[in-house]
Amino acid sequence: MSDYELTMSLAIRHPDIDPYRITRALGLQPGHVWRKGENRLDEAGASLGRPHNASYWLCEIAPRHRFSGERTGLESELSHVLQILNVASGFLQSLHAEGGATELHVTLFAQDEVHLDLPPACTALLGHLAVALRIDIKSDPLKRTAGS
Repeated sequence: MSDYELTMSLAIRHPDIDPYRITRALGLQPGHVWRKGENRLDEAGASLGRPHNASYWLCEIAPRHRFSGERTGLESELSHVLQILNVASGFLQSLHAEGGATELHVTLFAQDEVHLDLPPACTALLGHLAVALRIDIKSDPLKRTAGS
């Protein structure tokens, strides 16, 4: 049981890869993708008249609603995601070698202090996979209003 809820997403930027190759290699379904050269669109889907200058792929691995009422720890979720990514380690390393960047973005929602322990095996695997880890910690407004 943890003292926070979390969301987790994986984002990949690359100078010019077909996002479908990322989907196929990782076996994860993205929520947002575009390829270099495709027109940028506004929220309504209208063209903004200029193309994307790189390819982008984003997958929400753990959207927040999944954990509503259920608690999970970052350490266990991170370990699970790294197992999935490790299967595609060669692919992720080649993305990095080609000038791409992979980031695992975690947002923690907590009202009180949070203590995290990331084992050396997890941090070593992040480095091996060339995956940056970004952790944002935010106050949970739902807990704050519930306790008021």
